[in-house]
Amino acid sequence: MPATPEELNSRIAVTPEPNASEAMLTVTDLQKSYGDIRALRGVTLKVGKGEVVAICGRSGSGKSTLIRCVNYLEVPDHGVIQVGPVVVEAGPMTRRLRQRIRELRMHTGMVFQSFNLFPHRTVLENVTEGLTVVKRMSVGAANEIGERLLEDVGLASKRDVYPNRLSGGQQQRVAIARALAMNPDLLLVDEPTSALDPELIGEVLTVLRRLAESGTTMVIVTHELGFAVDVADRLIYLDNGSLLEQGHPRELVRNPQTASFRKFLESVAKP
Repeated sequence: MPATPEELNSRIAVTPEPNASEAMLTVTDLQKSYGDIRALRGVTLKVGKGEVVAICGRSGSGKSTLIRCVNYLEVPDHGVIQVGPVVVEAGPMTRRLRQRIRELRMHTGMVFQSFNLFPHRTVLENVTEGLTVVKRMSVGAANEIGERLLEDVGLASKRDVYPNRLSGGQQQRVAIARALAMNPDLLLVDEPTSALDPELIGEVLTVLRRLAESGTTMVIVTHELGFAVDVADRLIYLDNGSLLEQGHPRELVRNPQTASFRKFLESVAKP
């Protein structure tokens, strides 16, 4: 009888996980369903401080659902999530759970597929919004941080421009700067190049590559397998809501252990 997805999850040959004291993200038995569709089937993983983990898989495999559950943009049905010191266990939406979710989000930054910038605010205002509203920082202090981050992503000259005057690649770089402004312990990045024209993909990947080199802890959902192999410390393959394979990217790509991952690699390699 074929193994169930849950059984496959328990059989994965994994790389050594970070010690509990070094883990920046711990996900335990995460489950999520949409009606009869099981999007996540008991996913468990750890991400160490400074580690870059790339998640790949076919459309509908649960990649985006996984990282959206990490900061409760999607509410998981079951499981435990820990980011830094904050532990959140899935359950009824009580006042205490809402408070824990707010605390968890203070430790995470999110970069979306479609940028999600405020169209009525300038580039600098988009970057500093969280600092002035959430952290109640003065405008001057927030602008100092925002200007430095815009310099880091190569957009200092665009500080007073509105998002509709930017290219898609520029908008995504602003979104990355906005996420970094809150000084998160963990950066979650959801298909950062999927909404971009091919000629704009490189500029976004360059920024992410620099963040990886600087020691930023990141979980990146991506279909850019070559980028994942070059930048990530660990590659994770999801299929049908289950974590089927994980390990060092180059080794994993050279020696896929499941037929599912082998077929995925073949499909990605097709011109």
